[in-house]
Amino acid sequence: MTASSRAPQSGGSFENERSPFARLAELLAPYQPGKPLITLSLGEPQHPVPSFVGPVLAQHIAEFGRYPIAKGIEPFRKAAANWLCRRFSLPRPIDPETEILVLNGSREGLFFAALTATRYVGERRGAPAILVPNPFYPVYGVGARTAGCETICLPTTLENGFLPDLDSLDEATLARTVAIYIASPANPQGAVASRDYFSRLKQLADRFGFVILSDECYSEIYTRDAPGSALECAGPDFANVVAFQSLSKRSNLPGMRVGFAAGDSKFLSMFHELRNVAAPQVPVPLQHVAVAAYGDETHVEENRRLYRIKFDLADQILGNRYGYRRPAGGFCVWLDVSRHGGDEAATVKLYSEAGVRVVPGSYLARPQPDGFNPGKGYIRLALVQDGETTAQALHRLVETLG
Repeated sequence: MTASSRAPQSGGSFENERSPFARLAELLAPYQPGKPLITLSLGEPQHPVPSFVGPVLAQHIAEFGRYPIAKGIEPFRKAAANWLCRRFSLPRPIDPETEILVLNGSREGLFFAALTATRYVGERRGAPAILVPNPFYPVYGVGARTAGCETICLPTTLENGFLPDLDSLDEATLARTVAIYIASPANPQGAVASRDYFSRLKQLADRFGFVILSDECYSEIYTRDAPGSALECAGPDFANVVAFQSLSKRSNLPGMRVGFAAGDSKFLSMFHELRNVAAPQVPVPLQHVAVAAYGDETHVEENRRLYRIKFDLADQILGNRYGYRRPAGGFCVWLDVSRHGGDEAATVKLYSEAGVRVVPGSYLARPQPDGFNPGKGYIRLALVQDGETTAQALHRLVETLG
């Protein structure tokens, strides 16, 4: 049986949703870094904060004295809608009044979206399920579990281009699907879904009545072609498609916690009702910073330039070792260390001997029913440090693993 044909996994418990970083801390607890520590485990952007952030905050500081409205201020919704229309080839302009909703970062939106989807799609033919790529961002699994749905993991491997194999989905599974999480660019492998892939997924969503929850927070980090959006293939009403965006990666503002959801207005109306009583609201001054961020591409282009330099370094230093391939998007590197002791052993070795902190790929994934873990044997590196530090870390990695 090939890796791409392995059966999806369902079920599980909250224990399966433990943070990979908590597990990593436990793994490395008995050791000390062998050299001055370089952290490549956490995908937290380290590039400079845009210069306009401070002045905009200062201008709107008094608005910290107001409770924010859950849907977002009108200038924010217009700025997000205008940016989407400039950035992507949408079937029609997004309506900022009904098709944009501000989020306290994309993560909480992705979580609450699973709860909304169970109400939105209604009864399923069989036990309700939510599909997730495997490996996956942990909040997908927590959202599915909290929504009372089975989590069905779709292995994303080299054989299937590191995206879920849509041909492997049988009708019985699709008939009970509430939603599918799809990440493009993918975390951790950096794969980008094509327009044809999104179109096929949209056809399945319409046929079986489930929702596409498209995580596009890495869409602005790429070194070749600009990734597309699921919204481009969603039709004139954006039915059954919701895209999630964030300023964390695009604008180096992970601590600001501002993003948005866009798409199906009926879904977003129900989503807004839930978030209005249960979700964290986004402070108004931060929304004004986001207005400035979505109106400026200069800092985003500089951001891409800095990542491009680091991927050029990875090309030179890693070469074809560890199955390295320059990813189509995102800032992560996915390395096959199965011939170097496996992912946990390589992680410990890199930390204890080289002072380089990475994440075992198996911690980012779940075992499939046959025991196959599609992340096993890989390590993930997030190239978030400056170029000099990144080069030093990559050289240490090669020297240590061989």
